[in-house]
Amino acid sequence: MATVRHFTVTGFVVHEGHCLLHWHPKVKMWLPPGGHIDPNEDPVQAVLREIKEETGVAAEVVPTGVLIEMDYPTQVHAPFTIMIEDIDDPAQGWHQHIDMIYFCRLIGDAAPINDGWLWVSADKLASGDALQTKRGPTVPPPEDVRLLAARAFKTVGKLKR
Repeated sequence: MATVRHFTVTGFVVHEGHCLLHWHPKVKMWLPPGGHIDPNEDPVQAVLREIKEETGVAAEVVPTGVLIEMDYPTQVHAPFTIMIEDIDDPAQGWHQHIDMIYFCRLIGDAAPINDGWLWVSADKLASGDALQTKRGPTVPPPEDVRLLAARAFKTVGKLKR
């Protein structure tokens, strides 16, 4: 049987040395905002929509790839990386996500954020300390989240507004 794959996006939103994470009850781990790419949506539109819908804050993608100077065709910012993740969903069954990972920065104020989201410091993520909200157990974020957040902090921190 052929592997079922879904195209998804994840946005590491960085602001003043902190990154947005939440306890994802379905997959039972700490994750940044993200989700499926809708029909007729490019990956950048999808990641910015998912960030706004899930967290309540507006963000912009920080370019991590090369843009070529040309009038046509239109270019979309490349993700920092693309990961293939195995998903065992009780409703949809086993499938994979082809997940485009973007680094983003906040536009405007850091508050208010939607309930269940935390601004987690770079130091706390680097240490691997457990996190907790009212909705989740006390566990550390997974290694991929910590490593990608560290890269996002470095990338976004280098840029001047």
